[in-house]
Parts: sequence; structure tokens; C-alpha cells
Amino acid sequence: MRFKLFTIPLFVINISLSCFAQEADTSATKQLSEVIVRGFETERKLTETAASVGVLTIKDIERFQNTTLVPVFNTLPGVRMEERSPGSYRLSIRGSSIRSPFGVRNVKIYWNDIPLTDGNGNTFLNAIDMNTVGNIEVIKGPAGSIYGAGTGGVLLLGGNKADASRNAKEKPRSYINTSLGWGSFGLQNRAISWNLATEKINSVVSYAHVQSDGYREHSALVRDVLSWRSNFFVSTRKTLNVSALYSDMKYQTPGGLTQAQMDLNPRSARQPTATIPGPIQQKAGIYQKVFNLGLSQEYRFNEHWTNVTALYGMISELQNPFITNYEIRNEQTFGGRTRTTYAFRTGNLANRLTVGGEFQKSAWVIRNFGNRGGKIDTLQTNDNVGSLSYFAFTQLETDLPQDFILTLGASYNKVKYDFVRLSDAPNIKPIDNFLPAAFLPRVALLKKIKDKVAIFASVSSGFSPPLVSEFIAGYQNTSFLPTLDSEKGTNYEIGTRGYLFNRRLSFDVTAYSFRLQNTIVRRVDEAGREYFTNAGGTLQNGLEVLLNGWLVRNTEAKAIQEVRLFTSFTLADYQFKNYKQVQTDLSGKSLTGVPQNVWVSGLDINSKPGFYLNSTINFTDRLPLNDANTVYANSYWLLNARVGYQKSFKPLALNIYFGGDNLLNQLYSLGNDLNPVGNRFFNPAPTRNWQVGGNVKIYL
Repeated sequence: MRFKLFTIPLFVINISLSCFAQEADTSATKQLSEVIVRGFETERKLTETAASVGVLTIKDIERFQNTTLVPVFNTLPGVRMEERSPGSYRLSIRGSSIRSPFGVRNVKIYWNDIPLTDGNGNTFLNAIDMNTVGNIEVIKGPAGSIYGAGTGGVLLLGGNKADASRNAKEKPRSYINTSLGWGSFGLQNRAISWNLATEKINSVVSYAHVQSDGYREHSALVRDVLSWRSNFFVSTRKTLNVSALYSDMKYQTPGGLTQAQMDLNPRSARQPTATIPGPIQQKAGIYQKVFNLGLSQEYRFNEHWTNVTALYGMISELQNPFITNYEIRNEQTFGGRTRTTYAFRTGNLANRLTVGGEFQKSAWVIRNFGNRGGKIDTLQTNDNVGSLSYFAFTQLETDLPQDFILTLGASYNKVKYDFVRLSDAPNIKPIDNFLPAAFLPRVALLKKIKDKVAIFASVSSGFSPPLVSEFIAGYQNTSFLPTLDSEKGTNYEIGTRGYLFNRRLSFDVTAYSFRLQNTIVRRVDEAGREYFTNAGGTLQNGLEVLLNGWLVRNTEAKAIQEVRLFTSFTLADYQFKNYKQVQTDLSGKSLTGVPQNVWVSGLDINSKPGFYLNSTINFTDRLPLNDANTVYANSYWLLNARVGYQKSFKPLALNIYFGGDNLLNQLYSLGNDLNPVGNRFFNPAPTRNWQVGGNVKIYL
């Protein structure tokens, strides 16, 4: 309650300062009100989108040191990104990480409109380098009516473009961009990209390398990413797109610590016991290679009909020497997505009908061996696993009288798993069956008020089928659980967004209630092996607030050209319902791993000479670490800041910076292990650390 009372004046201060700020240059701020979002395939202005969508532009991304997306995502209300050690990400949208002991699950992710999520519902988000990302959209809550499985949400990542707009008044300019950076704990970062922009081609080829010794013992990281994105403007009607990504990554996994171990030495790796060795002895880590290739075509037949069709393939290789085993996983995935849009009028009503579908087929060879000091030992299991998923969707948008916009959408989803354990064929029969079909409707209504403010409400449904790893009950067991049910949920939300005070203040407020059934939760046995089970449901009520205020905006005549304040606030009142852990009823307990309150605020200052400041402060409330709510991680404050200088000297553009993270030197865990054996909950994050770097852009 004290925290809530503390945040209210901060919101009021933000609004008040914007009220008394000088008048804006409306020609400069006009672009803000015309941000076009891709979410739900609407390609509408944000103020005409009846959904909770968070948008991050290249300026938002560049506020932070260019080696990790963690602080970038955490500026959005309702979104929480964690990093247990360098490279080990976990992304949660409205509490979706309960099923994610590591990695990204229950969130559908697209890279340049190509699915990056495999047929197992898992995404190698750590394969993406921050230097290659140009824009981010986050759809919060289930979006199954358009994107299929996943109750958490959808993440749309776009690569950098060589030129902001094909129709820009200025002639497109090609350039080479190179950057270098160094930081605490052995951090090194370097990247180079070639950006080609002509009337017929927009192409970016980039290479990025990052490495770090890590804050903790046994937490080193090395990652190399090569990407290529091209748009070929064949004609006024036809555009061809190519997206390719290759990532080669390896990082060490130090393991979790108990509270006492973290207090004594937060930099240590997990300690061995009399019966179980530690990660250092077992050389625990991830060795991961990912190749993703996508081809798409956009064709505009006439003013009424448009089609976009994409085909893609992905290959991944993963080796994971763990404390108790050594896993080798090879995966091949291919699929496609198509949508056709028909724009028409019914009397005075403008309509937009979209129909389409998506399919994906994946195959894995998963072998588990014993781990003897980081070397492969005796074969334990040898599994061949396959998945086939497809869904068809349709959506109708109608511009009603009195500035109302009605959206009706639905999808029909099917998922199939194939499983055979070759290492134990006499004892387990091959599994080859479809899970029950899922029909996912969505209804949304939006009201515009003088093209400045919008009010919207929506009801949407989602489902999340079990993952392959969740079906297999412990990698060393010989059991398979085809009866594990899919999660299903319904989301109700209302919201408002818009602009006030001559567009000097933008606001986005959403309240929602999400009801999840058949919640899949993670369990760990005494040997440290994980398994999953359905355990009742959850009730997730929340409030999300985002404010942006410009005290100074594009004042060319003054030394200070721009001053921006932003504030985001998340209230998450999440509880288990009808939830039992064996014989213990945990109904009413708070959802594991979710802080109730998160507040993030930032200040950006840009000056005419070229000096700038980006500063962000983050308060994260305490959060339960086990389902019984008997152990909590402490709340913490994070303060980050970066100062720099940027200037253009034709044909060069220079940017140099110096920054610091965790300037308050907080001891905290950014990426906790939930319900672990031995109370090893904590993965301590780096203490106060520094970065220095810069980039040079050379126009050709």
C-alpha cells in the first residue's frame, strides 16, 4: 500500500510538468500519433487498435547499452524479462513464466514476420542480438484468434531497416555502421552492418559478437550472430522479402544458490554435495546453433485485395551438459503463413476482412547421456519426437458510425505430437495422436474521441498445449504423459490510450482479468529432474499504466532540444484457484515468480551540442519463489544511466557513450529458480558495473 501511495504523486508530477511545458511543434509530434502497429494484422494506428500492445522503437532500444534486451523489455508494463546468467533469458508476459524454468515458453515470437517459436512452443530468443533489432511490438494476453497457441502473448521483432521509409522525401541513403563496446566483468561487444537503400532495394547485412566472463563463477558467454534482411520492391504491387539469421552461442550455467550462499558469496556457482556434483565439475552449459530462413511475398491485386504469404525453415542444434545428464537435441522445423485481406464497404461502413492460416512441422532427435565431468557417458534415453500444428483464422473489422471500430475474430487450432523412445522400445509404445481441437474467438470494440483519445474493451480466449519436454516426465524416466491437458484461458480487458495537452502527454492504461484453467506447473524430484502436471487454475487481475511526457520537444533554437519523462506501472494481483499440490490446497496463494508491483521511470535529455542523458530507475516488489508462498525474493531498486555525445560530420555520424548499471549496488536475483530442490532459489545479478563504447555511421 505504501508503494501504491508513493507512485500516485509521481504520475501526477509527470502530468503536471507536461501541462506547464511550452507548446509543442505539432509537425514534429504528429508522427507519434501515427504509430502503425502490426499486431492482429490490422496495420492501424495505435490509437485505433483495440488491444493491449506495447511498442518499442529504435530510440527506446538505443537508450541502453547494446548487449542485452533485458532492460529494454522491462520498461513496458506487464512485461518482465530475466537473465539468470549472461545469455540465459526468461521472458514473462502477464505471469506466463510459471512454465518457464528457463528459456521462453508460452509466448509466440515472430522475427521479421517469420515464426521464431518452434513446434514445441520454445523460442531461442537469446539467438537474437540487440544490434539487429529495429522495433518491437508486444501483444499482452492471449492472441489466439490470429496467432494460435500461447496464453501469455505475442512478441513481434523487426530487424533494422536501411532507410526509415521507402517514400521518404529525401533520397534513400546507404551506409556502413560499426560499433565497439567494453564493460565490467570482461564484457566486449562489436558489430558491423552494411545498409543498402535504393528505390528498389532495402537491405541490411550485419554481424555482431559479444562475450563476457560473467559476474559469477562459471557464467562466461560467447555469441556470434550473422543476419540478413532485404525488401525487394519489384513493382508498386509486389514486394519480396528475405530474412536470414544464423546464431552460434555458448554460455556456462552456474546454477542456483540458497539464501545463505548468496549472502556469503553471490559470485559463487552452485555448490556440490556429497551425492551430486556442481556445475563447475560437470562443465554445465549451453552450446546452441540456430539457423532461420524465411521468404515472403506481399502482393496488392487492387485497392480491395491484398495477400501476404511466407515460407520458412529453421534448424537448431543444442548440447546441454547438465549436472545430472548430458542432452543433445537436433531440431528441424518448416512452415508457412498466409493471409488475404479484402477491403470493402457496406453502405457507409468501411470493412476489412482477413482470412488466413499457419502451419508448422517440427522433428527432434533428443538423446540423453550420463554426464561424467562434462563428457558424454552412457546413453540413458533416445527419443524421436515430432509435432504438427496448424490453424485457420479469420477477422472482420468494421468502422461503425460515431467513430466506433468493431473487431470480430476467431481461429481453429489443431496440434499433434509423435513420440517414440528408441532406447526402450519394448516398454513404451509410439504415441501418434492429435490433441483436442481449440476454437479461439475474440471480440473487441473501440471508441475514438476526436482522434486524440480511444477507449476499448475486448474479450479473447487462448490455449497453450503441453510442450514435448512437459509430456516427457523426467528425461531419465520411461514414462510419457499423453493425458496432460492443454491450458485454456479467457481474458477480459478494458483500456484507454491517447494524447493530451497538445500531444505533450501520451497515456496508455489497461485493466484486465485473465482466468486460466488446467494450469501446467513444474515440479522437481529429489534427483533434480523436472516434470509437469495440471494443477487447477489461476485468476490474474492486473492494471498497467504507461505515461510519456515531453517537457521540451524539438526546440532547435535552444541548447536543450528534448526532455522526456516516462513512467510505467504494473499491478499484478495473481492467485491460484482450485490448486492442489499433492494433498495440500494452495488456493488463494500468490502466483509463483510474479511481483505484485513494478514501477519503472526514465528521463531522457538531448542537447543541441550533441550531449545526451538516458536514465532509468526500476522498483520491483518482492515475489514468491515457491507455490506455498513461504519463501520470497526481496524487493529491489535498480538505477541505470548513460551519458554520451552524438554528432554528424558529413559523411560521418558519431556516437560515444559511458554508462553504468545497478548504480545503487543492489544485491538481487534477476532470474529466480522456482520451487527448486534444496532451496536453491537465487541467481545473483551483477553488482554495480560500467560500460563504455560508441558507433560510427559512414554514409556512402
